[in-house]
Amino acid sequence: MFKRFIYTIGTSLLLCILLAAGWLIYHKFDLGAQKSVLTEDVMIERITDIGKLELVKYTMKDVIERKELRYFFPDQRVLFIAVGEVAGCIDLRKITENDIVKHGPDAVTIYLPQPEICYVRLDHKKSKVYDISGAWLPGDTQNLVEGIYKLAEQRLLKNAQEMDLLGKTKENAQIIFKPMLENIFETKVTMVFR
Repeated sequence: MFKRFIYTIGTSLLLCILLAAGWLIYHKFDLGAQKSVLTEDVMIERITDIGKLELVKYTMKDVIERKELRYFFPDQRVLFIAVGEVAGCIDLRKITENDIVKHGPDAVTIYLPQPEICYVRLDHKKSKVYDISGAWLPGDTQNLVEGIYKLAEQRLLKNAQEMDLLGKTKENAQIIFKPMLENIFETKVTMVFR
């Protein structure tokens, strides 16, 4: 009986030592941590010269609800808060020597290209899907989310056009760009849009 008692205590003590050693090795060498390996190959697809003068930027927020009406199944619905920006600019690369006309020593006329939309950018950090209903399959949810993001960019562009972004770009060209040109040419500048 005494031998059995010593054997049980010895086995228990050995088991405790092995568990403690295993725990220390596990934590010391961080064996439970997941490690990520990132491999990347970057290729330049295109280099573009930038000659656009950005003159106005509208930052907007829009609440969009889209429903897909269906006959036999429940309707699919997504509620989305879109936050983004639309910028108006003038492409200075389109100005040629013929577009700068001197009228004596104290007047210059510059013919500018029509303003254009530089970009429509949806802010993915601030935009948010608030509710999705009627989507039974994972593919349905993905299609609803992808569709609402595309629709949100289209709506931002349409709203900016309705708010006369290009008109504001022309106005800001007179306010911002004209004084800069008058300082460069040291004369009175008239700007005309083609």
